Amino acid sequence: MRAIEITQYGKPEVLQIATRPVPVPGKGELLIRVSAAGVNRPDVLQRLGFYPVPAGASDLPGLEVAGEVVAGDLEGSAFQIGDQICALVQGGGYAEYCVAPAGQCLKVPQGLSLLEAASLPETYFTVWSNVFQRAHLSPGETFLVQGGTSGIGVAAIQIAKALGHRVFATAGSDDKCRATEKLGAERGINYKTEQFVDVVKELTAGKGVDVILDMVAGSYVPKEINCLADDGRLAIIALLGGTSAELDLAQVLRRRLTVTGSTLRPRPEAFKKAIATELQERVWPLLTARTIVPVIHHVFPLAQAAQAHAMMEEGAHIGKIMLSMDAG
Repeated sequence: MRAIEITQYGKPEVLQIATRPVPVPGKGELLIRVSAAGVNRPDVLQRLGFYPVPAGASDLPGLEVAGEVVAGDLEGSAFQIGDQICALVQGGGYAEYCVAPAGQCLKVPQGLSLLEAASLPETYFTVWSNVFQRAHLSPGETFLVQGGTSGIGVAAIQIAKALGHRVFATAGSDDKCRATEKLGAERGINYKTEQFVDVVKELTAGKGVDVILDMVAGSYVPKEINCLADDGRLAIIALLGGTSAELDLAQVLRRRLTVTGSTLRPRPEAFKKAIATELQERVWPLLTARTIVPVIHHVFPLAQAAQAHAMMEEGAHIGKIMLSMDAG
């Protein structure tokens, strides 16, 4: 099969097309003939040498795919040969074939293409796990997502809005802010020209928001503490702004705040299976009804994975950057 290898750590050009054996599914795994794969920030970090591959996982990048089930351990699963599915994987997505634990697979939502379905797992699993399971965004509560036009941001805005929450989002330009509002944010906040704390406080009558999803950390953390309502929760999922932050613990104590964080890739299969079950029940019907719509910014053929990574690092995209096995 064709696959994309990280030949050494470094710039996007280290991603090179190669030939690899088709992987063999083990117990509880399905073999997927991949139609499309999503490109995500962790793939870039892995290419740079900052995101170690878990033990036993493929060294190939790629954490989400969609395609057709062609083989595997079907006993006890909800799938059959020929089913069109999308899957969250430990790695190996940048290839024509990929194995996935059956518990981390979901049937393609009715009406969606395989390309659209491939854009879902990494971002939707991450958002659901952190915003709804970990930070417990509850009915009637307000929500702020940093980086509202990223793949994570686009998913978070749409899911939270569809479930009835007031949503705010930050972005790096006025055009991107307007894009977040079209997706369902009540207000897009340009972090280059506005102070998100001030805007959020004004729009919530001084209360602040109940939950923040943060991919920046660093200097954003003290601002986010000031932006939270009493009993608010801050969920950190990436460290683009650095690994250190000053924290006003007096506020944490006095206002009963929660600062938490997680990474999805090393979590056990049972944990991810539980997320898949909730997504199937709560979010997949919203996709079928087109209440939530996948947002694809650009599609590259597999051999142009380096260009896809370069686009991600430029940061001008709105939504997901994808690789297609069928294109080019």
